[in-house]
Amino acid sequence: MKIEQIYTGCLAQGAYYIESEGEAVVIDPLREVEPYLQKASRNGAAIKYVFETHFHADFVSGHVDLSKQSGAPIVYGPNATPSFDAIIATDGQEFKVGSLTFKVLHTPGHTMESTCYLLKDESGKDVALFSGDTLFIGDVGRPDLAQKAASMTQEELAGTLFDSLRSKIMPLADDVVVYPAHGAGSACGKNMSKETSDTLGNQKKTNYALRADMTRDEFIKEVTDGLTTPPAYFPLNVMLNKKGYESISAVLQRGKQALSPDAFETAANETGAIVLDTRAPQTFAQGFIPNSINIGIDGSFAPWVGALIPDIKQQILLVTDEGREEEVITRLARVGYDYTIGYLAGGFAAWQNSGKEIDRIESITAEEFSKQLNNDITVLDVRKQGEFISEHVDGAVNMPLDNINDHLASLDKDGTYYVHCAGGYRSMIFNSILKARGFDNLIDINGGFKAIKESGAVPVTDYVCPSTLAKK
Repeated sequence: MKIEQIYTGCLAQGAYYIESEGEAVVIDPLREVEPYLQKASRNGAAIKYVFETHFHADFVSGHVDLSKQSGAPIVYGPNATPSFDAIIATDGQEFKVGSLTFKVLHTPGHTMESTCYLLKDESGKDVALFSGDTLFIGDVGRPDLAQKAASMTQEELAGTLFDSLRSKIMPLADDVVVYPAHGAGSACGKNMSKETSDTLGNQKKTNYALRADMTRDEFIKEVTDGLTTPPAYFPLNVMLNKKGYESISAVLQRGKQALSPDAFETAANETGAIVLDTRAPQTFAQGFIPNSINIGIDGSFAPWVGALIPDIKQQILLVTDEGREEEVITRLARVGYDYTIGYLAGGFAAWQNSGKEIDRIESITAEEFSKQLNNDITVLDVRKQGEFISEHVDGAVNMPLDNINDHLASLDKDGTYYVHCAGGYRSMIFNSILKARGFDNLIDINGGFKAIKESGAVPVTDYVCPSTLAKK
């Protein structure tokens, strides 16, 4: 028996490859399916099933392409209504894979089709639970994403999730290993651990949602408390996962159009495409194409694209580090952004060498920032509200990047703003968006709040533990 967790940090997502006696299953695959096919081929195995735990909201699954290319049927749990051929399993139904057995456990609550797959070894012993978004390490799936589809309130979905956990998962043996679909950083929960697997027994001891003495009403209150607004692209990804999508090969072919600086400029002017620059924040600050938006590829790239570009059909032109064009196109496609129409051949250096106009954003160190404090300056902290409340620069104004459009009316295009986040990634995204909208006097604080605090030269508020805040 081979169990492999294929974890993708950008999405905080876990896909799974399980193999036994020449047969394999893939659970919740990512959009690009070639790695799964190659893995099976190298091992002399055939993919027998593609298991989906639910209709994912935060990424586009590779189930459709993987099924077409491998011949393996897609399996969903009860209540699933995909637009393509799939096996809709019944609660308790079993699937044989080599000497292993997968038992379907219907666990509605996160969504009404949410299903876990319980793996039994050749002797029939329960070994592992592939829990999807029903049970995370340290948390459970948020119950507010499927309200419209289920015609239920988040409280009703939370109550359904409580019943699923108590009747289907908590009775399992403590030594069963839990393999969830996500870890810390995903927007599908609110308090996930950095660990990506654990024993069920330990989760019963440490996961707030699995307390043995917890009442249904307590569960509903705690699970729904503090939920933030989900990213706007979530329902759009659900529809792609439910109805199907264009092949990833077609998306790559369209996106991998190398454009000269002149052709790139013409395409930007004639199509209305967003110019997305995926270089590192400080590299971007030193020079970029006017009106381009920076979302660095070496960060939480896909989730921020999804949060800040509302239309997944938006055409996109790319500026990337040379050699990373295909990677960027693929990572955009993972969250449903399939309409990349080309990239700048030769990268930003080609644009600069062509003599075309460039723009810059001033970036200063924390020490340089401390010297400006005697002046009457405005500091914008673009971290999340919880981060800000926990600790921030005295006098700073909180304007979370997540809700950037809500703040623009309160800002003066002629004003000067010192901008920071936690480490410098989000602040450059924020600055690039404001710059594209006509704000010229933006000063980025390199290294963010971490560097500010380490400098010891800037007054900050007293630290308040986030867990203390959550109890208030």
